This record gives sequence, C-alpha cells and structure tokens, in this order.
Amino acid sequence: MKTRYLIIGAGPTGLGAAHRLKELGADDYLVLERHGHAGGLAASFRDDAGFTWDIGGHVVFSHYAYFDALMDSLLGEERLEHQRESWVRSHGSWVPYPFQNNIRYLPREPRWECVEGLLPGNRSEAAPENFAQWFEHIFGAGIARHFMAPYNFKVWATPPELMQFNWIGERVSVVDLRKVLKNIILAQDDVAWGPNNTFKFPLHGGTGEIFRRMASLQGDRIRYGQEVASVDALAKRVTTLDGLEVEYDVLLNTAPLDRFVAEWMASPDSALVEAASGLEHNAVHVAGVGLDIREERERNSRCWMYFPEKDCPFYRVTNFHNYSPNNVARPGEQLAFMCETSHSAHKPEKIDELMDRTVAGLVNTSLLDQSRVDDIVTRWETNVDYGYPVPTLSRDASLRAIQPRLEELDIYSRGRFGGWKYEVSNMDHSVMQGVEWAERMVTDTPESTYSWE
Repeated sequence: MKTRYLIIGAGPTGLGAAHRLKELGADDYLVLERHGHAGGLAASFRDDAGFTWDIGGHVVFSHYAYFDALMDSLLGEERLEHQRESWVRSHGSWVPYPFQNNIRYLPREPRWECVEGLLPGNRSEAAPENFAQWFEHIFGAGIARHFMAPYNFKVWATPPELMQFNWIGERVSVVDLRKVLKNIILAQDDVAWGPNNTFKFPLHGGTGEIFRRMASLQGDRIRYGQEVASVDALAKRVTTLDGLEVEYDVLLNTAPLDRFVAEWMASPDSALVEAASGLEHNAVHVAGVGLDIREERERNSRCWMYFPEKDCPFYRVTNFHNYSPNNVARPGEQLAFMCETSHSAHKPEKIDELMDRTVAGLVNTSLLDQSRVDDIVTRWETNVDYGYPVPTLSRDASLRAIQPRLEELDIYSRGRFGGWKYEVSNMDHSVMQGVEWAERMVTDTPESTYSWE
C-alpha cells in the first residue's frame, strides 16, 4: 500500500491533520490507529452501569478561530457552557483557585506563613534554575510549602528540582502581594484568572464524542487495530503488528516520541536514542466513582478540585456529573467523581490498590461520607502509561536534537507526546498542531503552535 501522507494515531492531532488535509483537497492520506476507537487520550468510555468517563479532566476552550468553528460544525447546539468553579483542598478548608490569590480561606497560621513568604526581603532574588526554585522565587516559602511543592509533585510525579519553568506561560497565575493583602482584608475572592474560566462540554458522550464525530468524517481513511511495529525511515515504509505495510512520502507521528525513536525506527541512530532518553513522562490512573444522590447536601457546584495533601492519592477530582447531566446513568439523580493519580519511577504507586485508596481519599477529603461507601454503584478505572510529557531540564535539548533530524527524513512528530511540549498540548493546541502541519505540507504555511526551538 502506498500513500503520500501517512499519519500515526487517530487522536486530536492526527484527526486534526486528516481533517485539514481533506479540506485542502489533499486526498492521498491514511491514518493508522492502534486501538479500535479514535480519540487517543481524549476518548471517552461508557461503563456497565451507564456512566460515561473521560481519561482525565478535559474541557473545551480555545485560542483559535479555526478550532472554534470546527467545534461549532461538529457539535452545534449539543454542548453546554460552564463558568469554571475550581477549588483547592488545604488544611481542611476549600480554597478557591488560584490558591495564591485566595489564601484568606486558610486557617490563620498557614495564612500568615503564606503572607510572610511574600513580604519584601523574604523571597530569593537569585535567578531560579529549576521549577522548585522558581515557585519559591515567585510565591515565597509559605505558598511553596503549602501548595506549590506538594501539588506539583503529586501531578507531575517528578521532583520539581528536575523540571524547567519556561513552560509556564498562562498555566500558572503569578502572585501580587498587594492583591493578596487586599483580598484578605476586604474578604473578597479572585477566581476569574486563566484561559479556561469559561469552558464548553459535549451534551452527550463525553469529550470523546468530539473525536468520534471527527473520525466518522474520515471513513476508511482510518485503519483501526493497526499498531506500529517498525518504521524504516530510509525506505519510507511503516509496518504494523498486524502485518500491514504502508509506503509513504511524508510521515506524521503523534505517538510517543521516545518510543518512536528508540523502539520503532529500523537501525535507530544512537544519537537520537540517547536524546530520547532525556524525555520523561508520568503515567496517570483514572478512577471513576459513581453513586446515587441520597440528600441534597451531597450536591455542589464545583467543576474540579485540586488536592496537594497526603490524605488522598489523587491530585484532582472532577465532578463529572456537573459537566453534563448525561455523564451519569440517571441524569440529575447521581454523582460521578473522576479522580486522577499520577505515578512514575519517582513516585511509584500500587495500581491494584489505587481504587480502594481513591475511595478512602474521597472520604478523607469530605467529598464522600463514610456511610456512603457501600452505596457506590460503579467503580471504573483505567491506567494510561503516558499521562503528561514532563518539561524536565533535559527536554528542550532532546527535542532540538531529535526533531530537525526527523524532518530531514520527512518525518514530523506532533501532538501531546509526539511533540512532547506540555505547554501546547491542550485539546485545541493538539488539534491545531495537526491542522498547521497539514497546511505546511500543502500550502507551505509556517506552523505557529509547535516549535522545538
């Protein structure tokens, strides 16, 4: 089999690329997907109890007019819009997000420690060299100790000392001492920060419904159940475990870059393999816990919650019943807690114990009363080996070594793990990486979302 454009992966980036190629009239393309479904990490699943679950907490917000128009065409009116309401559980209190802007909710002693760390002369003025030094430099010792350090280790499963901070951009709200003090003294909240302070969500089918609909437009251009076994970059040929051989002119890879280089490439370049060893990632266990609502007090309007402390394994819980009433089997009558726990060599977890620990954590953090544990009607879980690409100190050097060499071979690697840049791996970013790659191939338009430089 021969095709001009071969795409590995029918996740957001691969589907974005296929969609745009088709729009541009470049019809000679094929997508290989190892699973029997599309969506990648943005897929959704319906369990035996009738609950729908995502692979973690996805929300739809956008930086791009093209992406907005695409969502309009795919979902139309079949989506809901929400005002973000997110909280941090700390010291037995619920603190509105961003934590650093709303420390007035903390008990007095940690509240003072957070303010004290922000006072003139208490923050290091030396230029930070890693993420841990950066958040002490920006937020002071108190906020670092009570939130930034423990939370970031829980979510990344990587010591912040091993991470860079250039990725941060709009993802972390920095802090202003005057604003912090004003919020405390005037007892006012500051919760509107961030690009996702409003977001949308499909009415039916979870986040995966978006990509099911995108994939349905591709027909037989997507070959499911075709996991890549090898890539012969010189012969420009991909072979799958199922025995399918596809020759190509140009290859778009959206699978994990480290695996592509170290495991799939025939006669791999030792320099590329060494560079790939500098790419680190975590894994994420997603546990869905569903139960019937017994009393009205069990409801709350929160969208999602962050958990920096050690009384639970998860770093985030999403009230998935609030995203769409159809995420539960009986809309309006059930709760769906979607809980995420990271793990890695730096932070090992016993996967077979995580569901029980998750339920205990829901009790410890007041989301679930102990008397309700026996009322749980569904426990759904999945573990993904590649959860987040970690922006380590070695990442950028690895990408600068790998990506130009691949492009010399007409291989382009994009997407959350194909591009390995967390800062451009939101849903909109990921789709647009594929769209912009297609435009570069067909119209020679430069890409703007992804760069390794």
